[in-house]
Amino acid sequence: MRATTAVVISAVVYFTAALHGQHTPENEKNPLAGDRTAIAAGKRIFEQACQSCHGAEGRGDRATPLTGGAFRHGSRDGEIFLNIRSGVRGTQMPEFSRFSSDQAWQLVAYIRSLAGTVVAGAKVSGDALAGKTIFEGKGQCANCHQVNHQGVPVGPDLSDAGKVPVEALEAAILNPGRGRGRTVIVKTAEGQEYRGVLRNEDVFSLQMVDAAGQLRLFDRSKLAEARIENRSLMPGDYASRLSKEEIRDLVAWLKNPGAAGPATLTGGLCGERIRNSRAEPQNWLTYWGDYSGQHFSPLKQIDISNVRRLQARWAVQMPGDGIVESVPLVVDGVMYTAGPPGQVFALDARTGRQIWKYQRAQKAVNPYESNRVNRGVAVLGNRVFFGTLDAALVALDTRTGVPVWEVQVADTMHGYSITGAPLAVKDMVITGVAGGEYGIRGFIDAYDAATGKRVWRFQAVPGPGEFGNDTWSGDSWRRGSGGTWLTGSYDPDLNTLYWTVGNPGPDGNGDVRQGDNLFTCSVVALDAATGRRKWHYQFTPNDTHDWDATEDVVLVDRMYQGKMRKLLMQADRNGVFYVLDRTDGKFLLASPFVRASWATGWEPDGRPITAPGWRATPEGNIVFPALIGGTNFQAPSYSPLTGWMYVAYHDGPGRFSSGPPAYEPGKQYWGSGSGGGRGPRESETQGIVAIDPESGRAQWKFELTQASLAAGVLSTGGGLVFAASREGNFIALDARSGKALWPFQAGADIPSSPMSYAVDGKQFVAVSSAGVLYSFALPD
Repeated sequence: MRATTAVVISAVVYFTAALHGQHTPENEKNPLAGDRTAIAAGKRIFEQACQSCHGAEGRGDRATPLTGGAFRHGSRDGEIFLNIRSGVRGTQMPEFSRFSSDQAWQLVAYIRSLAGTVVAGAKVSGDALAGKTIFEGKGQCANCHQVNHQGVPVGPDLSDAGKVPVEALEAAILNPGRGRGRTVIVKTAEGQEYRGVLRNEDVFSLQMVDAAGQLRLFDRSKLAEARIENRSLMPGDYASRLSKEEIRDLVAWLKNPGAAGPATLTGGLCGERIRNSRAEPQNWLTYWGDYSGQHFSPLKQIDISNVRRLQARWAVQMPGDGIVESVPLVVDGVMYTAGPPGQVFALDARTGRQIWKYQRAQKAVNPYESNRVNRGVAVLGNRVFFGTLDAALVALDTRTGVPVWEVQVADTMHGYSITGAPLAVKDMVITGVAGGEYGIRGFIDAYDAATGKRVWRFQAVPGPGEFGNDTWSGDSWRRGSGGTWLTGSYDPDLNTLYWTVGNPGPDGNGDVRQGDNLFTCSVVALDAATGRRKWHYQFTPNDTHDWDATEDVVLVDRMYQGKMRKLLMQADRNGVFYVLDRTDGKFLLASPFVRASWATGWEPDGRPITAPGWRATPEGNIVFPALIGGTNFQAPSYSPLTGWMYVAYHDGPGRFSSGPPAYEPGKQYWGSGSGGGRGPRESETQGIVAIDPESGRAQWKFELTQASLAAGVLSTGGGLVFAASREGNFIALDARSGKALWPFQAGADIPSSPMSYAVDGKQFVAVSSAGVLYSFALPD
């Protein structure tokens, strides 16, 4: 068929569909479908422009295989045509706008031919329900394929197989030799053999998914053999294994797999493993390392005797709109971490090599949004969870990065966002919300991890009829703020969740919200099953200094002042170190770790005795600590070896003034006057302090030149404290003396907290600096 004829046919198809009011580009049919001359021409174009990425005969190389007939970004003729001409945003697929329409249709015809000759129009005649039974049973298809997130992701995901013509599906089942190739066979030096699908490789490493669906990460230097066979793993005997009727039933279900039901959380990281995470010191399973919030690693390969030999082993660039504050998780050699907002990565934790990357664009952008960061993810089952700046909670498949569900938690146009890492507890994923400067009403939500359905909500600012509402004058509770944006801690034995709440709103003017303003600047203990309050403790009633209480709460069981207790400890932004009994919230200790001029003491029940002139005024008062606080959301660390708490501190004054608040939905709601700002800077100090919880006294201090809101610390079983800094220095200190033992200059601000993990017996320490994630280890 001549090119001019093809163009005429294309125009007729377009005009006829438009005449009937049904035309959209993605619904167009290929006018050259099945034409041998067009297929041959498409093959020549493919070999010249597409083969370098998609591989010979579309079997897959650096890009997606094209032999299965179903594609993630659209499987209809018109969708494939548009993807060729316009490219696929967010992937490496470029646009080929230079192709004429008939050249693009020739390519579509050739791509269609890779899954068998297709003639459109065949109808589905099988029994879909019987086909589902065959898929999961006799056919053993679910052992290698996923449909609606059920099954194992070895072969292609078949969730969109319904878009593929019936004949193409039948051909792919009966003739798998023309299907997905790139089978890899790996033999280790110990003689173990693995057969599966190649995911990624370079000269030093290889990533594959074996026939059981297990991701395998190999060091090539430790392999006896690794070879590629361009053939499918799919069995070739379905023509004899299944009857013609069973094939029709299977195809009928693939065309309409609605009977698959909701996704489940079988396999992967179970809740019991997270609960017992201390038995897996090589892994880092929650944002704080474990449920206790201790942010301590028992790994001790790196210690005070050899840390001077520590060196950077790998670095991953994470460019984007925003800085990287995330603390990674590591599960069985795979690192899951958030990059700049909207990005989630799965990395080989030994090499840093990418396994997959997911990127999500904001669906709504508040023009007044701030804090463009994401601090981390949670993992449960085969799901990784993260929050977004437009206040959605997203679940991805840990094995592929494919979205499983998404739920809108709140309206970002009112100031809500999610910047903290969720927490996985039993079969739920729990998240708070940011937006404490926008006059929101904060809350904590729990969602069913399998389905995304909300289980419960706790309102951080109580409404009428709820406990604590009488601590707000008038209707000020409606704009009470109380952001809950940092990850909480959890006691499985008590089934109690401990979550902290941020500042009241407006931030600087307490006169328009007279009262204690519960539960702002507090820790709340919640029944994890229901979200109901068990007890609370308020650190700063009627705060006018933006002293969020959203700092880590550390859970420790230890002898304390002569009695074995279950403790909750926190170094608060208000400059005071607290110890409570976490079973009932009983107040045990309050001790300033920096100058805290706002309080002169504490009542026996823990209520602070405030100093005259401690609140913000229209004229402005100088108060210790400053607006950035005595510490902030950066991770502290508790070492069971020393029994001390290690905290990044800032000791300096701030000037606090109040002004008339003006509330507009979605805009910041400070209520601060023009007399605010920094106090005299000549008296400021900052650094790392070791605190003895028994007395609240400092054991040593290590000073830094710049204060940070985000750079935290990590103590380890090797007797070390790793400290990040705004100066760009990553530092190892002696946990007992505070002496500096090793520095690394990253060349940029380090706005995150370190963590540690091990792979194949080798300990690593990781930290994010600006847009780069570093991992350090000792030389081999």
